[in-house]
Amino acid sequence: MGLYQYLYLLAGLLCLSACEPSNEQVPRPSDNGTRITAPYGSWVSPLLAANVFQQSDSVIELQSVAGTLYFAESNGEKQGQVGIKKLDQQGDIIEVVPPNFNVKSTVHEYGGAAFLGIGQSLFVTKADDQLFYRFAPNQPSLPLTPNGTRHADCVAYPKGSRIICVREDHRQAGEPKASLVTINLNFAEEGDTLVSGHDFISAPAISPDNSKLAWITWEHPYMPWDNSVLWLGDLDRKGQLNNIRKINTPTDSSVSQPLFSPDGQLYVVSDMSDWWNIYRVTPKNTLSPVLSKSAEFAVADWYLGNHNYAFESENTIIASYMLGSQAALIRLYLDSGLIESLAVDFGEITQVIRGEGGVYFIGAKATPEKGIYKVIGRGTELVYSPNLAKLDPHYISRAKTITFETGKHQQAYGYFYEPVNPNYIAPHDTRPPLIVMLHGGPTARASLAYRSDIQFWTSRGFAVLDVNFRGSSGFGRAYRQSLYGQWGQADVEDVVNAAQYVVTKGWVDAQKLAIRGISAGGLTVMSSLAFYDVFQAGVSYAGISDFEQLANNTHKFETGYLDQLIGPYAENKARYRERSPFYHLEGLNEPLLIIQGLRGQIVPSQQSQQIYTALKAKGVPTAYISYEDQTHDGWIPEHKAASLDTELAFYGQVFHFTPAGTLPSLLLDNAAALKPSSASHQ
Repeated sequence: MGLYQYLYLLAGLLCLSACEPSNEQVPRPSDNGTRITAPYGSWVSPLLAANVFQQSDSVIELQSVAGTLYFAESNGEKQGQVGIKKLDQQGDIIEVVPPNFNVKSTVHEYGGAAFLGIGQSLFVTKADDQLFYRFAPNQPSLPLTPNGTRHADCVAYPKGSRIICVREDHRQAGEPKASLVTINLNFAEEGDTLVSGHDFISAPAISPDNSKLAWITWEHPYMPWDNSVLWLGDLDRKGQLNNIRKINTPTDSSVSQPLFSPDGQLYVVSDMSDWWNIYRVTPKNTLSPVLSKSAEFAVADWYLGNHNYAFESENTIIASYMLGSQAALIRLYLDSGLIESLAVDFGEITQVIRGEGGVYFIGAKATPEKGIYKVIGRGTELVYSPNLAKLDPHYISRAKTITFETGKHQQAYGYFYEPVNPNYIAPHDTRPPLIVMLHGGPTARASLAYRSDIQFWTSRGFAVLDVNFRGSSGFGRAYRQSLYGQWGQADVEDVVNAAQYVVTKGWVDAQKLAIRGISAGGLTVMSSLAFYDVFQAGVSYAGISDFEQLANNTHKFETGYLDQLIGPYAENKARYRERSPFYHLEGLNEPLLIIQGLRGQIVPSQQSQQIYTALKAKGVPTAYISYEDQTHDGWIPEHKAASLDTELAFYGQVFHFTPAGTLPSLLLDNAAALKPSSASHQ
């Protein structure tokens, strides 16, 4: 359902200057500006699908340890496996943990915050076995935790030579148990439990003098961005947790990212004002606003370890926020409340941390630039960029932000990308096909951060519309919760209205509208085809087709999510069927390409298989592509590239054009039922 990582891991794929084409010489415009006339979709692009995914290293998490900046980085050439590097004080990059170790936690299934540095040692969770390992100089890696447990979001507790971690214990039957535990730095043991008795625990933070510990909890059926609670306790000399107290916040609000200031005051982000703003915890255990702004200083915590702000000094905070399409970085002076703008030209800003000599963060711009930045005075400086694919800037499409009417006097948002290729021009009086893109979640969001998977389409002559339908993060709590009770309806209505909006503007061909999405987005794809007659093609990646099956087969983190999005299943069985596209195939008559990983646990493959079988029997043009070694979020680059090329071949068949390049053979069941080619509409 969630796949928030689709936005951050698949979307952070960047390009700078020309890539090598596979078996076609990319034509260059002549000196007099002559361009080739060719149909939209058929243009030759220098950006191959393999470039999109294989040359796509991405910095994921940052941490400062004893003057050295450590960062987790996924490696595109090694199938997205994650290693750890460090940027030392001399500016040298040194590999500390190789990518084939694959540092990744699966706490709450989506993981995050999978490593911790202490002195010269690193402590990391290994993807394969979920054990927590110590990497020390000149020593073999040593597992410190029991089999059947998962650990993440750890902090050092120097007083007791311990690490405090979030644990998810899978050793007993039934739902895994959550706790905060201490782990010995030097040898394997069970560890001691500090906090238990909650469905979910996250974000431990320890004060500078090691005397206080803060953490967050939430209970079923809520998600962490619904109703969560901040706690504070005292650590005694023996490392025991005493005087535990609950910080008073409204029950219909969430908290995130607790952080102690250098002088020991506790801060947190809360949406009690509708927007995720920064607050200070008072001596009376209440929250006092530090900054009140209609902007989001946090993200939906699909992952552990999010950091949107850091203390530059006792008096200044560096914070990032989202406001509509804008990602910005500010300096906040606590004594005066004054705000200083540091950057407004980013599409995404994550992992804001205090490091040696300043504050660092991971940034991605709307232009092809991404990496680790440092705050320098009133600006920022790029200090490290990962290995990225390259694309000539002349091929890059820039997004146009749109706002459109939807629902009952409501609004939704999106980013429209027009086709861009300096070598081509389309035939007179034609307009481009449109691909509507949907993020997962459905609580995730689209952003302006540069995405080479979007440029793959625009450089071939497609228009792309990336939609922030109701329920998306980044627009306040009310907008995020406007999908509650309405999933399968409001999101579908929004993408239909988004497509009709750009058609009305005259930007795209009304007879060549496609919609694609992954997981929760795949549901919206199939529902749009089943309940509306607007799109002429759909592509579902591991999509949900049956809400009932999802309700009965999801994992712990999302067990209660459907209670919010649709309603408790026991009392709403009819509603679950009413909104499931699988039970309304009489309206689904347009071509559908289904791509599925067979080992996915979040959306089992049977959901895709059953809708494919039904559509094939019905006579709908369809195809089902599966990959045996794929999980819901573990698509290897070769299969990502093959899927993208297959999708291009699919659009070629449906919209009757010949794509450039050598593409996989796609045998479309019931291909004879495809609508014949027709002239593009004005």
